[in-house]
Amino acid sequence: MFRDFLKMNVFWVSAAMIMWMMAGCSATTRDISPDEVIHYDEGYDFSDKKAIVGTLVSSLVNKRPLVARDDRPVIIVYGVANRTSEHIETSGITDDIRQEILQSGKARFVNKVQRDSIQSESDYQYGGNVSAETRLQRAKQVGAEYMLTGTLRSIEKKEPKQMRLKKKTLQYYSLTLELTDLQTGLIEWTDSAEIVRESSKPFIGW
Repeated sequence: MFRDFLKMNVFWVSAAMIMWMMAGCSATTRDISPDEVIHYDEGYDFSDKKAIVGTLVSSLVNKRPLVARDDRPVIIVYGVANRTSEHIETSGITDDIRQEILQSGKARFVNKVQRDSIQSESDYQYGGNVSAETRLQRAKQVGAEYMLTGTLRSIEKKEPKQMRLKKKTLQYYSLTLELTDLQTGLIEWTDSAEIVRESSKPFIGW
């Protein structure tokens, strides 16, 4: 009788554990706000992009030379160099920066990415298929006055090996932007945004 009771208890305990594990492994989804700050680890993520873009755009539009201009000077973006050890798509950074500056009304941008498409459309319109009255006029594109470039860097520091239950990692990210006057070659503005994050993980875990 006792043996049967013990077997029954083992059965129910095992069944409960299986159900608990199945519940823990089930997939779930939820909508979150783009403004919500979420970090799953110490690595670079979309929350970091939003923070550094906001910091640098605020600096750029509120300092010279843009703050002293009311004629919306034209800028061309030549990208952000990725100097980290991670695969980070930096075009997302420049896209957000360009969008926020355009919305601020402080500057305009040359569409460098679509230059080949613009040239292709121009060639088509002058190929005899478009009337002279409606085709675009050549040599009317606006030249850029400033060039915006940047560099994204990172440093990772791990805690020395010691007898402890958790390991700590310190992750540092820095994005530096420069606005260069194309006429003079002078850097007219530069600033950087930094993120430092510490993570603590158990040596044993899921």
